[in-house]
Amino acid sequence: MNTPHKVPVTILTGFLGSGKTTLLNRILSEEHGKRIAVIENEFGEVGIDQALVIDADEEIFEMSNGCICCTVRGDLIRVLGNLMKRRDKFDYVLVETTGLADPGPVAQTFFMDDEIRAEFSLDGIVTLVDAAHIEQQLGRSDESTEQIAFADILVLNKTDLVNGEALDGLEARLRDMNRMARVVRSEQANVSVDTVLNLDAFDLDQVLERRPTFLEPEYPFEWTGVYSLDMGRYELSLADGPDPAMSLVVVSGQGTDDAALREGAEWCVRRYAEPAELIHPGEEIPVGKHVNLRLDSIGRKSFFLEVDTQGQVGLYAQHTAEEFDLQLTNVDGATIRQEVERIWVAQHEHDDEVGSIAIERDGDVDPTRLNAWLTILLGERGVDIFRMKGFISLAGESRRFVFQGVHMLFDGQPEREWGDEPRRNQLVFIGRNLDEQSMRQGFEACLI
Repeated sequence: MNTPHKVPVTILTGFLGSGKTTLLNRILSEEHGKRIAVIENEFGEVGIDQALVIDADEEIFEMSNGCICCTVRGDLIRVLGNLMKRRDKFDYVLVETTGLADPGPVAQTFFMDDEIRAEFSLDGIVTLVDAAHIEQQLGRSDESTEQIAFADILVLNKTDLVNGEALDGLEARLRDMNRMARVVRSEQANVSVDTVLNLDAFDLDQVLERRPTFLEPEYPFEWTGVYSLDMGRYELSLADGPDPAMSLVVVSGQGTDDAALREGAEWCVRRYAEPAELIHPGEEIPVGKHVNLRLDSIGRKSFFLEVDTQGQVGLYAQHTAEEFDLQLTNVDGATIRQEVERIWVAQHEHDDEVGSIAIERDGDVDPTRLNAWLTILLGERGVDIFRMKGFISLAGESRRFVFQGVHMLFDGQPEREWGDEPRRNQLVFIGRNLDEQSMRQGFEACLI
């Protein structure tokens, strides 16, 4: 149950193109009397979604770091912490995840972090399901399955694109996958706010019953070693390993019991969300900061650590010590053995074949050429294009053209006037095995 003083949070998820932004716009435009802060996460280097959200009084924060369920968990904690400094500006939070995110680790944030748990309450997880494409997505994506499994509300969207018999069969399959969730059918994400907000629906006990490991979070590091060190200078050396670099955070005053290790791990989650400082062999490793050790030269590489207070020091490393034959020695060359080591559940691996392509170009586009290019592109590669979205500057049109699409389906229309804003084309494609060079050349051929 929600504690009265806590801010309720709804996680809005669903596979690419399921209609999350459409539903978000409906929520923000309805007269519901709530002041909503929106946190968005996008997959790809160019943020498009915030510009697709209608002008509203609500606060909108955008994170374009990729997967919200991995290193971005620290970024989410940071944003939520900043929100609390403006507590008088909002009374509800919506977190819209990227379509490639497993919502489980996002939900963990509201239970694993003490500060966040004290201020926020997870109200529910709403998953949008693309009725026209979900069967295809379930066969190719673990994330879409997880999104359905974690949902408190399943919004079966785009029902106008599927016949009644197929829709009944799809709904039955969804209920088999998640018998606890309520299923709501919709066209163009047209559901009432009461359907998705103020649910008080997330039940941690039920989740733990279905998944006992729910409160075992994924971390952006794999190994921790705790060393008891005197004041002085130490050498950290590593041999050749699986990567040309390794992320690391050194924590002073690190305890060795399970509670202390978990506290240190959660603290390091925030550090890993910060940009890493590049450290080359021969340089000193700063304590308490996220660093990236360069390991691309051949042979053993040495870095240095200055300890100014006697006590225990923890190394939170991206890889295990064995993978790089990591060794810590004192000024006399004596090897220091760790008192405790801990292996963590490292962040999950994403499908390496799935990626995003962002195209940004100034100038106007010839509508005829654009239509011909898209027809060929979607005909040949539509199955592999999960999602496309963006803005186009059409020649002879005073308004910017907004488009969105899923697989072979494409929809677009003129929106607001360009006015004094520079006419610029921004397109994002997310899919599997996309040929970036060919797609860039194809679009550039459409420019006048």
